[in-house]
Amino acid sequence: MQTYLIFLTFATKIKNMNGIYILLTILVYFSLLLVVAKLTSKRADNDAFFRGNRKSPWYVVAFGMVGASLSGVTFVSVPGMVRGIDMTYMQTCMGFFVGYLIIAHVLLPLYYRLNLTTIYTYLKERIGLCSYKTGASFFLLSKIIGAAARLYLVCLILQHYVFDAYQIPFSITVTGIVLLIWLYTRKSGIKTIVWTDSFQTFCLLMALGLILYQVAMQMDLGVGGMVQAIQESDYSRIFVFDDWASKQNFFKQFFSGIFITIVMTGLDQDMMQKNLTCKSLKDAQKNMYCYGLSFVPVNFLFLSLGVLLLLLASQQGLALPSAGDDILPFFAAEGRLGFAVLVFFTIGIIAAAFSSADSALAALTTSFCIDIVGFDNRTEEEAERIRKKAHLGISVVFIGIILLFKAANNDSIIDAIYTIASYTYGPLLGLFVFGLFTHLKPRDRFVPYVAIASPFICFAIDRAVFVATGYQFGYEMLMFNGFLTFVGLSLLSINNKKNIYGN
Repeated sequence: MQTYLIFLTFATKIKNMNGIYILLTILVYFSLLLVVAKLTSKRADNDAFFRGNRKSPWYVVAFGMVGASLSGVTFVSVPGMVRGIDMTYMQTCMGFFVGYLIIAHVLLPLYYRLNLTTIYTYLKERIGLCSYKTGASFFLLSKIIGAAARLYLVCLILQHYVFDAYQIPFSITVTGIVLLIWLYTRKSGIKTIVWTDSFQTFCLLMALGLILYQVAMQMDLGVGGMVQAIQESDYSRIFVFDDWASKQNFFKQFFSGIFITIVMTGLDQDMMQKNLTCKSLKDAQKNMYCYGLSFVPVNFLFLSLGVLLLLLASQQGLALPSAGDDILPFFAAEGRLGFAVLVFFTIGIIAAAFSSADSALAALTTSFCIDIVGFDNRTEEEAERIRKKAHLGISVVFIGIILLFKAANNDSIIDAIYTIASYTYGPLLGLFVFGLFTHLKPRDRFVPYVAIASPFICFAIDRAVFVATGYQFGYEMLMFNGFLTFVGLSLLSINNKKNIYGN
């Protein structure tokens, strides 16, 4: 990614007054988040931090989850995808919706019936302690890498078009941003996040709407003109049925979207923790329907914005950055769409990034405390002390991983996140599918070895197939990874006469 060069150039051009306005915008924004945190943290306890006291209105949860799912990566990367793969990402989004329906009718009833605080406790009841710890560990690894990657991109953008102008080191920027997230989540965790996410989703959608409006104004287009321009564009292709070798083939994208949703939402403590704050199963299911339905058109708007930005660049004869992640920041940060867009772009990426990072921090703290440390036979005061230390410690780890991402400087963060997910969420998929759809009982102590071996085997097969045939696995690697774990668990069940009922 060449974001550094683009925004370093911009930083030398940005006026100090504009920088002050942006910093004031950030301060006002975080002040509002702290006010929300204060209002929602009254009489907060561990149950409020972990489960929101099971009193969250489903419609508030649904609205907030839109922003949490999109993240700052989506805000920046999805419009930039269009230049390389047209609008074919919509195929994956269609699969997402089917995945949400499966979650609502298969996983949520299970979680509510067992009255779970963390969803990985199911693995302990179904298979055993080693499987439980393995599932939780894979979640911790997957989530902390993914959440840090999303937050990294936003930190990088803010650094180069705001903080570099004041000679503030990147490490200080990252530390400050993570500290702010820690401040407003430290007392009541998920209870606060349900409401702050809703506020942040509102800001994100307002920013998206304003940017679309400003682009249309510059192109002298109304709503009908925008629709026509997108339809007639060479980038408007959505479906790919004729190229089986392509990563954009419909069936690869659609089914990958289903399984990505199942593992990155349904088997993810972060996203499920919000659902489990709803008052009842019926409310949680309504939340999932509305959230899943709204996710498709919102992504379509981001892709439409990407098409319009490419058309605008062509119309104005602009040379765009080589990296897709840099296209939207190129227009917004350079002031080409007006000062208001600059401010709302800042709010949008902050809102998108923080609505995913704050809930990830709370979920990681919850899983570490309950799944790894364990709160059995601990007093409320002792449990609270552990929870606060874990919350702070994970925040520090966040900072370290973001700095590592800066050193790695990956070309496409959203692709990297889904690729990582294919390897680290695959064992989770295999564990839950095995538990839900078989009556077999594997030898629990060997389960961690299967879960660790599966991603390595997948990587080796991926490289070998590519060298031999030129075929490149896409996100379907997630399904293959889960399948290998499933097969391994089945082999561990041979000659083990115990079934799920222990006889």
